[in-house]
Amino acid sequence: MDYKSSLIQIGNPMENLEKQLICPICLEMFTKPVVILPCQHNLCRKCANDIFQAANPYWTNRSGSVSMSGGRFRCPSCRHEVIMDRHGVYGLQRNLLVENIIDIYKQECSSRPLKKGGHPMCKEHEDEKINIYCLTCEVPTCSMCKVFGVHKACEVAPLQNAFQGQKTELSNCISMLVAGNDRVQTIISQLEDSCRVTKENSHQVKEELSQKFDVLYAILDEKKSELLQQITREQEEKLSFIEALIQQYREQLDKSTKLVETAIQSMDEPGGATFLLSAKQLIKSIVEASKGCQLGKIEQGFENMDYFTLNLEHIADTLRAIDFGTGKEDTEEEEEVIEEDQDEEEPMEGKE
Repeated sequence: MDYKSSLIQIGNPMENLEKQLICPICLEMFTKPVVILPCQHNLCRKCANDIFQAANPYWTNRSGSVSMSGGRFRCPSCRHEVIMDRHGVYGLQRNLLVENIIDIYKQECSSRPLKKGGHPMCKEHEDEKINIYCLTCEVPTCSMCKVFGVHKACEVAPLQNAFQGQKTELSNCISMLVAGNDRVQTIISQLEDSCRVTKENSHQVKEELSQKFDVLYAILDEKKSELLQQITREQEEKLSFIEALIQQYREQLDKSTKLVETAIQSMDEPGGATFLLSAKQLIKSIVEASKGCQLGKIEQGFENMDYFTLNLEHIADTLRAIDFGTGKEDTEEEEEVIEEDQDEEEPMEGKE
């Protein structure tokens, strides 16, 4: 487990151990069974299955076997592509060592008294702890604010209820954003493939043009160069457009990844009130980021370069029919002049 390698540090060893036993998806302690990915990262089986289903929507679980082939998804910790067989997530190995460590940790924690961390205090009433949540204003507050303060006319709820509700909502947003990042990565891969195909098609068309223009010799060299330049310009325009899209999607992916990291750090906050102070804005940012994937795409056949393919047979036939001044017509004209001269000389001889 290497996504939090600071196991040995100043602090409570049990708290440090707990941080190593957190699932990067649900941000809760791993639940049985824990599966280990090929990249050696761990996930709850349910979380791994949720990511797998999101990346492969037409693949069903064992109870509704629709596909006989496997699928793939990316590890949320290192982005390594995990290729699954037809068993899906159920084909992954269980990490029994982590499960045993979790059992020992829970047994140890159950025998220790719970420690209460620092609790945020109300700004208006310094001696009062923030212990309720105002549903009307959507902010955490204290009991005095509800009884005598600005929230006395508002609807309130227990702090723990709001804490669990928004924590669940944030967890769902993280899962949604991770799935969206996978889709963006897929689009980037497709765009990179389009770059490669565009280059290959351009190279193929150039080769065909070169072969056809070689038949026409040096007469068509200028035309050949002109058409090759047009293809190169078209290739550069297309590649420039595709690469610009790739850059835009990468920038969006970087922003989303940073937002996921921020959200994950927020999920580590043990205090409900502290968490609620920033959770609403964070959820709003994630929802906006998830809806903001409205970048451009390329049309089908965009990488096609076939419209530069030429049929030069009729030009070759025309060139074969062209008389380039071989001297044949000059010889015929000279023969006609000689015959006319002979015709003129014969009557003169008769008169004599």
